[in-house]
Amino acid sequence: MDYTQLLLFVTNVLFVTSLGWYLITNLQWYNYQIDRVVTKHHKPWWHLFYFIFPFMIYYGMYSLGWAPFFAIYFFFAALPALFVWHKRLDKPLVLTWRVRRFLILLIFLTLFQNFLCTVNEACEVYGVFMPLLVATVGSIIVEKFLFLAYMKEAKKKLENRADLKVIAITGSYGKTSIKNFTYQILKNKFNTYMTPRSVNTLGGLVKDINMGLPENTEVYIAEAGARVKGDIYQISQLLQQHIAVVGKVGEAHIEYFKSLENIIRTKLEIIQSTRLEKAFIHVDVTKEKHDKVEFYADEIKNLESTLEGLRFSLELKGEDVPFETSVLGSFQAMNITAAVKVALYLGMSIKEIQAAVKKLEAVEHRLQRIDAGGKIILDDGFNGNIDGMKEGIYLCSLHKGNKVIVTPGLVESSEELNLELISEINKVFDTVIVTGALNAALFDKHLQVKHKIILSDKFKLTELLASQTKSGDIILFANDAPNFI
Repeated sequence: MDYTQLLLFVTNVLFVTSLGWYLITNLQWYNYQIDRVVTKHHKPWWHLFYFIFPFMIYYGMYSLGWAPFFAIYFFFAALPALFVWHKRLDKPLVLTWRVRRFLILLIFLTLFQNFLCTVNEACEVYGVFMPLLVATVGSIIVEKFLFLAYMKEAKKKLENRADLKVIAITGSYGKTSIKNFTYQILKNKFNTYMTPRSVNTLGGLVKDINMGLPENTEVYIAEAGARVKGDIYQISQLLQQHIAVVGKVGEAHIEYFKSLENIIRTKLEIIQSTRLEKAFIHVDVTKEKHDKVEFYADEIKNLESTLEGLRFSLELKGEDVPFETSVLGSFQAMNITAAVKVALYLGMSIKEIQAAVKKLEAVEHRLQRIDAGGKIILDDGFNGNIDGMKEGIYLCSLHKGNKVIVTPGLVESSEELNLELISEINKVFDTVIVTGALNAALFDKHLQVKHKIILSDKFKLTELLASQTKSGDIILFANDAPNFI
């Protein structure tokens, strides 16, 4: 092998690996669904620039006999561009074992192919497409096999725990808050464990049961999310939960479900458990009665929402019971109500629950108040629904100082709801910073505030806020979207 051939050999291996890195990064974002990467990607031009165009340049230069020039293009243009792209991601590739297995398989296949081509002198050009295709298909097969084994193990672990109470929580909005509030209340009486962060997919739950669920757990609280019909049903068949909770349902992820009716049907799959004892369902979700279903939210009375917290009462056992908490947002009253209902069902007294509610802590990035440098920061970055964002806006309206909102708008929602959001923003804020390109044009056209800033690069946000805000201001971070959206 001469120096030129060695250069082409090494270039090919690194080129295929770089394309694989781009591919697996996008697959990880979209739950390893190739069809979603192709048809649902919010920035499809990335595919053209970082995958398709380099692929075409590679074969184009080889067909013209310019193979050494491709190495120049790759090392001085394509690879640096991909590196900069990766460094600027706010949600970069996480090197899970699945990702590592894919990359190892891809590199092995590429080296093996190139070795055969070099030894046999059988190839005019080292292949790119075949290693990527075989590695992708092979990875899918391997991961499917491993997943089935892991799921069988998780089911067995739950079946062997006859003393374990399982609670499954779903909904379009507030399911993570309901999960956290339920956990914070129940842990005062039971050994309680909840799924971490926003783990709510079948794969995530399987992993959590196998690796995270402690042996001494008495109550396991799991969050169930969905992108397509049947997702919640699969989770229910895994968990076979004793208690189900359905929070408020709306048009989140409408682009996947196509209609609100489809979303509601999918969320109600959570009651399809052979061990179901009780289901608590938000009153607006359905009117269909069931002997194991109890509706909630109508019993909330005397609700007061301020920048200091919440006060409200619930009609429980025929009397009005007062509650207070430092948690912000009137919508949280219905999420706390769901948690209260579960606690009552599991035998906690009203006094125990009142004391626990008073000590509730805000869920991180969900109307979490932070006081810093004389500024009030409301971190609502993980809230992506119209009702929650409107509540954040209302709380900001109570503040007498300058008001600033940082938002990408509503993601995976409709233009109509984004226009409703813009209308509410126009009534309250002095400065609006729009992050990302998804809704930038719509906001730019309809915002009517003193200061409007369209920020395509979130890396400049910290510097911008330092120059645009001062002590006495209130800043609302309303929703967040990774920059691939």
